[in-house]
Amino acid sequence: MTQIDTVIRSRRVVTPDGVAPAAVGLRGGRVAAVCAPHARLPARQEVDLGDTALLPGLVDPDVAVQAPGRPLRECYLRTAAEAVRGGVTSLAVAPSPAGPPLTGEAGLQEHLDAAGGVGPHVVLLGAVTDRSTPADLAELRSAGAAGFHCSLSDGGAPGGGPIGDAQLRKAMMEVAAMEAPLLVHAEDAGELAPFPADAPAPAAAARPARAERRGLERVIAAARVAGTRTHVSPFTAAECAAVLGAARAIGVALSAHTCPHYLCLPAEAVPEASPAFRCRPPLRSGANRDALWSALLGDADCPIRTIGSGHRPGTGVTAIAWTLPALWTAARRRGLDLAAVARWTSRNPADLLGLAGKGRIAPGADADLVAFDPDAAQTVPADDPGPYAGRGLTGRVERTWIGGRSVFPSPGAAPRARAAEFGGPLPTGS
Repeated sequence: MTQIDTVIRSRRVVTPDGVAPAAVGLRGGRVAAVCAPHARLPARQEVDLGDTALLPGLVDPDVAVQAPGRPLRECYLRTAAEAVRGGVTSLAVAPSPAGPPLTGEAGLQEHLDAAGGVGPHVVLLGAVTDRSTPADLAELRSAGAAGFHCSLSDGGAPGGGPIGDAQLRKAMMEVAAMEAPLLVHAEDAGELAPFPADAPAPAAAARPARAERRGLERVIAAARVAGTRTHVSPFTAAECAAVLGAARAIGVALSAHTCPHYLCLPAEAVPEASPAFRCRPPLRSGANRDALWSALLGDADCPIRTIGSGHRPGTGVTAIAWTLPALWTAARRRGLDLAAVARWTSRNPADLLGLAGKGRIAPGADADLVAFDPDAAQTVPADDPGPYAGRGLTGRVERTWIGGRSVFPSPGAAPRARAAEFGGPLPTGS
């Protein structure tokens, strides 16, 4: 074999075929070979991870990067730094409440310029608003939008209003013709109670599960006619899982995305007034959390296909650095292995977004990788701004590579101070 750049050995390599010992050879930013663990590979550099697992880098399909009042470039740099610390190597950036809006080529190009060289691979989701025209959507797609995003509860971009049924069907027709995915925030505006925009966190009573159910019914009706690949994001109301499944059973190209905080943190266990839990939809009950897990585990063709951070700096949950350990803490307690986690966080979102070469460890794939110690205990710092502050988690990201280049810890950085060994556990049953 021609000399490769790096060989990484681990007794737990997560490939599309499962978890097994292997040696992974990297060359030119891609995976050149996946071999037996003791295979002799001519390489310039060797990394032996031992029992630390090697996973494909995470692909987060619905991330906002902007915090109000901060420059766009700074926001991309901050989000990128948190992402690679959490093993996230690809981001799909959704329309954000700050500007410029992703409603046309100019705004999209400004985001691309701001995202240049930040580290993770960045793609953008164009905004579908109540003002979007077919020409707007075509312009966004030709300018490089990987997909589109709309909201039934707000406009999905500054100045926009909730999407109505006629606009939703029309947009779906256009997006289907472009063979692009459409991500939909499916809370129905008509089912939401008034709630102050600057309140610490939305009360569950103000954004009830029936808002998701009504929104799903509208989305299904439109998608059934248009044939659009539609991804509901985020999906939280477990009672609606059967509605999703029934739609898929009759051929609607519908799937869903959820977040670790909906799978880990029941509403009863968190302070409602804390801004760290300002997610929309809000956290739901422990019974809902358990039912959401049951939906994930009960059907091989479960419509909940992707799991990601739901990162919304300044306006919602900021937790992209903790996606993997938080999800693994809860998944491990339910007897799952790292292959299931990688499927939800890497392979399926890459497939959704059409990111060929991302989300898997296989010959020819991009060398976007994460070294993850699934047995390490850590405590999230008490001053962390996200929902896991002070909580004990199992699993720790040790190293991240993008295109075969080590990006975390940064080259030459001092060794990280280790968090205290295992603080308080997540709520019982999480």
